[in-house]
Parts: sequence; structure tokens; C-alpha cells
Amino acid sequence: MAGTAFPEAELGPAPALLRLAGCSGKQAAASAAILLLLVVAAWHKHSLAWLALFGALLAALAIAAALLLLVRLVLPPQQSAQDQGWAWAWAGLAAGVVAGAGGAVLVYRVLKAGLGIDGLGDGRIFGSALALCALLLAFPLAALRRQSQALQMAGLKQSALAAELKSLQAQVEPHFLYNTLANTRYLARHEPEKAVRMLDHLIAYLHTALPDMRTPSSTLGRECELAEHYLALMAIRFGERMSFDVACPAELKLAAMPPLMLMSLVENAVRHGVEAKPGEVRVSVSAAQVGGVLHILVADSGAGLAQTVFGSGVGLRNVRERLAAQFGDSAGFELRTGGEGRTEAELRLPLSWAGAAAVSTGTVA
Repeated sequence: MAGTAFPEAELGPAPALLRLAGCSGKQAAASAAILLLLVVAAWHKHSLAWLALFGALLAALAIAAALLLLVRLVLPPQQSAQDQGWAWAWAGLAAGVVAGAGGAVLVYRVLKAGLGIDGLGDGRIFGSALALCALLLAFPLAALRRQSQALQMAGLKQSALAAELKSLQAQVEPHFLYNTLANTRYLARHEPEKAVRMLDHLIAYLHTALPDMRTPSSTLGRECELAEHYLALMAIRFGERMSFDVACPAELKLAAMPPLMLMSLVENAVRHGVEAKPGEVRVSVSAAQVGGVLHILVADSGAGLAQTVFGSGVGLRNVRERLAAQFGDSAGFELRTGGEGRTEAELRLPLSWAGAAAVSTGTVA
């Protein structure tokens, strides 16, 4: 899984000020409709005092919004996602609220004189406009800042997780390739037929794995194909003491899943199951749909959980972090002891479907 990108347009004080000022066609139309209804209602009821008050308060909001837009225009782009930029936003809001309240007093005076009514005093109009602007602008700006900070933190977490995944791949892949090529060199001298089979599986493995390292999403079919080629390589390496099976239901091959996540579980099964036990070991990979959840199970009859640290390896920790970052509470991972002492690693993912272009051309048992 690659990290989710959060566009700059969704972060920082500049877009927050733009949203706060209500600069969109729908918002402008809604404001105009509300203003028209208030004017008609006040005129119909001969409530000229209310008409003057509405006009003054709307003028206050308009002045405050105009100053917010001005601050947004002069805000340097490099400050758009920094604390200094938010300081400018709050300063602009404070100036806009005060200017809007002052403008409301002037507008109210003009309307009061033009309509020939006895209205409220300047102090009450100023206080009412100040409270209204603060209520409609200050609280939303605070909420937008919290939302922006949350998005930034999520983006940083995704970026850090993606960087950790790439670092992990950079560590694992050369080691895996070195061992495979060393085994192939040995087999080429002593068992040429096995060497050819190993090269065939290595080529197929790389053909599937390399694109997965550069894409944010894969499919169950591709990941099972990758696991099958990897296990075939390991079976040649360990000989008769290792066997495996990979069962991917045809109807689930297009199920979307994070790339290389299944491989982390399969590699863990080989490392802690097969390598740690001298006798025969079987590794199996299976998948099933239960309601709207995709269940993927990797099991081995190897050394068992007692022979290793319970799920604390880098690969398994990375699986948990990727699941939490991409799916939150809707996905899960469990490492447990199953029937007959087998070690079982189960992924639970919300079921979704990838496009037809992502279908693997290989076959999986």
C-alpha cells in the first residue's frame, strides 16, 4: 500500500479562509435567497426596524468576509500550511470582525435615517454584529484548523509508512535475490533441471513483484500468484521437507488488496515456520468471502508461535500499521495457533473490487 495523498488545496489557512468567506456559487445563491426572504418578510410585516437590523448584520458579515478574502490573497503560498499562516488567518479574522461590526453601525445609521425609524443604539448594534461575526466565523475557522491539522497528520503518517515500506523492501529484496541466485548457481552445477525451474519461478516472481512496488493497490489474484512463485522457489530450496498450496477462488481474484501485504505473511511463515523446524512443513494460503469481508489465511505446520516472538517482527508490525492507516477499524490482523498446532495469520479486509486491467494473467491453484 502506498500512502494516500492529501492535496495542498485541502490544507492550510488559505483554503480555509476561502471556504469561510463562502466563495462558491451555491453559497452565494443561498445567502442571496435568505437575504431576499428576510427583506420581503420584514417589509410585509412593516417591521422596518428588523429590516434595518438585518441589513446592518449582513453588512457586517460581508465586510468581514471581504477582509478574509484579502488576507487570503496576500498570504504567501509557503505559509499556507504553517503556523505562521494560521496566525495571519486569525489576525485577519479579528480585523474583519471588528471592521464588520463598525461597518454594521454605519449601515444601521444610514438605514435608520432613510427609513425614518427609532432603532437601537450604536453600542448594541456593534455588540450584536461582533457576536454574530464571531459565532459564524471564529468557531468555523477553529474547526477548519483542527481538520487541516488532522489531514496533515494523516498525510505525514501515510508518507512515513510508505517510506518504511520502501525501506523494508529495499532490505528484503536484495537479500532474497542474493540467496535465490546463489541457490540457482549451485543447482546449475549439480541439478540443472531444478536450476531452470528456479529461474522460471524467479522471473515470474519479479514480473509480478516489481510492478506491485510502484502501485498503491493490487488484487488478490496478483498477490496469490506472487505468493505461489515465492513458495515454489522456497520449495526448491528446502526440497522434500517443504510443501505448499495456494488456493485463490476465481470469484475473488479481482478483490482489491494492498500490494505485497500477503507476501509479508508468507515470508513470515517460511522464516519462522519452515526455517526454524527441521522436519516436514506445509504452508498453505487460502481466501474466502464472509459477508462484505475478505478473509485471507496463511498457515504453516512449522515451529509454532512458541519458537518465535509473538508477532513482533518488522514485517508483521508493518502489516498492522498499513491496515490501520488505510482501513482503520474496518480491517484486522490476527496471529494465532490453529488446529493441530498450526501457526495461522489471518487478514480481514473490507471487500472491494479492482478494475479488469488489474487481473493477473497467471493461474493460481
